[in-house]
Amino acid sequence: MELKLLNEQGQASANISAPDTVFGRDYNEALIHQVVIAYQANARSANRAQKGRAEVHHSTKKPWRQKGTGRARAGMTSSPLWRGGGRIFPNSPEENFAHKVNKKMYRAGVCSILSQLAREGRLSVIESFTVAAPKTKLLADKLKNMGLNSSVLLISDGVDENLMLAARNLQGVLVVEPHQANPVSLVAYENVILTRSAIAKIEEMLA
Repeated sequence: MELKLLNEQGQASANISAPDTVFGRDYNEALIHQVVIAYQANARSANRAQKGRAEVHHSTKKPWRQKGTGRARAGMTSSPLWRGGGRIFPNSPEENFAHKVNKKMYRAGVCSILSQLAREGRLSVIESFTVAAPKTKLLADKLKNMGLNSSVLLISDGVDENLMLAARNLQGVLVVEPHQANPVSLVAYENVILTRSAIAKIEEMLA
């Protein structure tokens, strides 16, 4: 698979060969969907809780007598049918949202995403990416000069402090190392930029 090598002006200066096992996979929409949904589900924390009918504050006294009132019979005010009553199936902090995805499936899904990005021209390579100082304006100007005005995911091997601090407050830009790249980010960002050294790391992780 051939990937575009960009220069500082965002122009394709050459093509570099990338492993077909990572960047030349067929597009598998069902697998990508499963991997993305599983990643999002596994990131969820069960921090919501609701009260059942045994936990709400109520009286155990029967609201009115069983017969003769013309109203429906009622046993206590904690009934889920009543306002202020308990939930029938309350959410619990122990709720488990995890989805199991095998390592082989996960790696194949990420490779399928990278391959499709390369085919669509949304994935490019740059020799290295640094900024002189930890200033957001420097990074914003550099991306603008490269023609990257939309959202950008930059995957760099060994992110220095200047680059991390410069990108921290820049909307639509995320800088990560290869082991931090995930299916959700790869799908969400319009452009993905890899440094040349990051390709070898990604190949090692996904092989």
